[in-house]
Amino acid sequence: MPAQFLINIMIATLWTLLMDEDALYLSTFLSGYLVGIIILFLMHRFFGTKFYLIRVFSAIKLLWIFIRELFQSSWLIMKQILSPKINIQPGIFTYEHNMRGDYELTTLALLLTLTPGSVVMEVSPDGKVFYIHAMDIETSRGEVLRSIKAFEKAIMEVTRN
Repeated sequence: MPAQFLINIMIATLWTLLMDEDALYLSTFLSGYLVGIIILFLMHRFFGTKFYLIRVFSAIKLLWIFIRELFQSSWLIMKQILSPKINIQPGIFTYEHNMRGDYELTTLALLLTLTPGSVVMEVSPDGKVFYIHAMDIETSRGEVLRSIKAFEKAIMEVTRN
């Protein structure tokens, strides 16, 4: 991915220099960047990896999923806090994930911990099971599992070829 991006920048720079204009214009550089995207898309199979903009869009999608989950879980916690009677049953459950490598494992654990209402307490010694504390185990376990699966899928789209 970094190689494709650097090649795209080089194409855009060459495009800007070959236009023989009196000054450097951002519009010329951006048009060269778009030409570079087209060239790299047509030749990306020779790099042996996915086209780099697919990963960029996947990363944006992961960020969007995180923001959506953050707002949804914050709304649920705000409703619990503002209700006159707190009716929660905290609990711990396990989740066996499909992550490979420390980077994917850490990213998933951090994204789950950053969303209110759930905390990754521990990872099993073999690294395959999360022990997750949920604020309300009966009502939020399904929502937490749904968000875990969404995060897991999005992380795999970003990190794997």
